[in-house]
Amino acid sequence: MQVTVNRRWVRWIPAAAVPAVVAIGLLASGATAVSPPPPATPAQVLALAAGHSARQFSGTLEETADLGLPAIPGQALGAAKGSSTLGSEAALLELLTVPHTAKVYADGPARIRVQVMDQLAERDAIRNGSDAWTYDSAANTVTHVTLPAGSAETAPGTLAMTPEKLAQRFLAAADASTDVSLGAPTAVAGHSSYTLVLTPKASGTLIARVKIAVEAQTGLPLAVDVFAKGQQAPAFNAAYTQLDLKAPDASVFAFSPPPGAKITEQQLPASPGAASQAQKDHPQKDPSQKPAAGTPQGWDAVVVIPKDKVPAGFTDQPLVKQLSTPAAGGRVISSSLFTVFLADDGRVLAGAVPASTLEAKASGTTAK
Repeated sequence: MQVTVNRRWVRWIPAAAVPAVVAIGLLASGATAVSPPPPATPAQVLALAAGHSARQFSGTLEETADLGLPAIPGQALGAAKGSSTLGSEAALLELLTVPHTAKVYADGPARIRVQVMDQLAERDAIRNGSDAWTYDSAANTVTHVTLPAGSAETAPGTLAMTPEKLAQRFLAAADASTDVSLGAPTAVAGHSSYTLVLTPKASGTLIARVKIAVEAQTGLPLAVDVFAKGQQAPAFNAAYTQLDLKAPDASVFAFSPPPGAKITEQQLPASPGAASQAQKDHPQKDPSQKPAAGTPQGWDAVVVIPKDKVPAGFTDQPLVKQLSTPAAGGRVISSSLFTVFLADDGRVLAGAVPASTLEAKASGTTAK
């Protein structure tokens, strides 16, 4: 059965940046069969998820990946994360290659904390009202941003992708290019859930299907499974292993930089006034309208990053060289869910498509 997603979900279009493209496919869970109450149609479950009522909760999240990427030494990731040109890329590569456990806390949109538990260390992203912080205990570094009232920002950095955030991306892509159906009911972290199954119609994508577990009472996405073509197990998975649908203690969101920490103050790209004026000058179009011609979209979309937009020295980084292999006209980073093509002319192309598609796009030919 094909349905159209509630337009309250933000439409996902691959961003013109390698990290966003690398994160094109994510997360999953294991679960046992249960019998949640109605609704019982894909459209009803989509509506339940789009308007979910869970604003206060706390839980533990597990993330794992099996993308077929070569092993990356810990010191290589550590060095790359310390690089000004490859820090965010390395953080995402770590997310996609190393299992993670995270604590998630929420008390409305302005009080959120994601705490990633590393070995003998932790990383935090915290929003408490107008204050947003990130903290890396291993490096003893802190970043702080002051947010305007009503801001949708969470923190000045992303540490983990929760099932809710991933579900938003995938559900927004579930348009006419997707078959949407219901799978067997599941239980995730002890909560009865529906299972939405998104199956791309496009033959050129590496993604076979995406499963999203939706909590039966609140509509909160609890797990996302992304399956690559030719793989039986999820290529990337994340799910709550424990979840309490109650408000966390207020102390969870309180944060003070520890003694000796290096603190960096960051500014938002634009002031609220500037953003408001920009909205007046360039009002948003009806989200139901189709994107402009040439805008990357869909499961087999290809993002092309011009040479002048690629971070300086990106392709020369040891981590990039280790992950990439020679190809006609450049080098390729391949995984079961996404591919990145580093063209000899300095461009970077990426998508959830085979390397041949990116090579053909780069050369202006048609993939065979």
